Amino acid sequence: MKRVFIIVLDSLGVGEMPDAHLFGDHDCHTLKRISASEKFRFESMKKLGMGCIEGQDYLPRPKRPSAAVCRLAERSAGKDTTIGHWEIAGVVSPTPLPVYPDGFPDELIEEFSRLTGRKVLCNKPYSGTEVIKDYGKEHLKTGALIVYTSADSVFQIAAHEKIVPPEELYGYCRTARELLRGEHAVGRVIARPFVGEPGGFTRTANRRDFSLEPPKKTLLDALSEEKKAVYSVGKIYDVFAARGITKFVLTHSNAEGMEAAAAALSEDFEGLCFVNLVEFDSHFGHRQDVDGYANAFAEFDLWLPSFLKKMRDEDVLMITADHGCDPGDSHTDHTREYVPLIVYGRPVKPVNLGTREGFSDIAATAAEYLGSPYRGDGTSFWKEIARKSPAKKT
Repeated sequence: MKRVFIIVLDSLGVGEMPDAHLFGDHDCHTLKRISASEKFRFESMKKLGMGCIEGQDYLPRPKRPSAAVCRLAERSAGKDTTIGHWEIAGVVSPTPLPVYPDGFPDELIEEFSRLTGRKVLCNKPYSGTEVIKDYGKEHLKTGALIVYTSADSVFQIAAHEKIVPPEELYGYCRTARELLRGEHAVGRVIARPFVGEPGGFTRTANRRDFSLEPPKKTLLDALSEEKKAVYSVGKIYDVFAARGITKFVLTHSNAEGMEAAAAALSEDFEGLCFVNLVEFDSHFGHRQDVDGYANAFAEFDLWLPSFLKKMRDEDVLMITADHGCDPGDSHTDHTREYVPLIVYGRPVKPVNLGTREGFSDIAATAAEYLGSPYRGDGTSFWKEIARKSPAKKT
């Protein structure tokens, strides 16, 4: 029974792409940045061969890596979660999603206010932690919703859980999702609940993303149409607007995501388990916390052997990322970087594929292994990494 597990280490870029300057980025290299931290741990990923990926010459290399590796260049016009995941699932986005460096148009905000019955505060690009610090007190006093954006294609709504309970906030997000169509079809509407008192506000784990649907068929759609399982862990369900997913587990932390991924190993299914570990990005990348990011990586590295040990003979694991978010660069936004790809399993021989064009090669390769004709916008490299006869796990 063939199964593919794709684990996205959200924002773990491995070096800036040649066109990074067009996206406002320079001197960005997420993995290299965190590798300088004393919190960094690299034993399991070293054995797999992460140090063998092009551009990672600052990392130690094993004599005999146990996985196939490469780095992937993004073909889509962006550096955000939505189109990064779409591309992993086989869909390249040549046109960038709309962004709002000056805030959303007045007429759009006025209509949103009319539909929700609440006034709006802020309406400009802002750090998520700073916006509740600066507008939280007025929100408590007036009940007005804090609407803000970033360098990404997002419409974010922050509200105190005492004033607007999470389920009510999710309703407002669904209203915004319906409103934001056509030229204003942003990638995600994001609910950002928070708690606390002025001077001590903190965001909660009740975040929800309400995403734009992919513009064409993804790997998830194809597999579910073929009656194969598509198991979502973490925000994958939200990023793909639930499309093509046959079972899902929502999580609030990396720890919960890893626990759910491990639990999926014990289930009997043929198809895909697609996992996102969000805290690398949300808790550490955007917050410019190098040590926190490095520690989160170390926790994943420490957990990984237990997952590998329980993999079945026909299981294939793909570890990758959706973009960068260098926690030590000059801004708090995502970064235009290559992403790593590590492919491990008994059917896989440990070869180095260099640099490949397109995250979408992940979808094409997973599809070929699973016996699906789907290739999307990618090119499969399965034949380059497939063992002629399975070898014993190391």
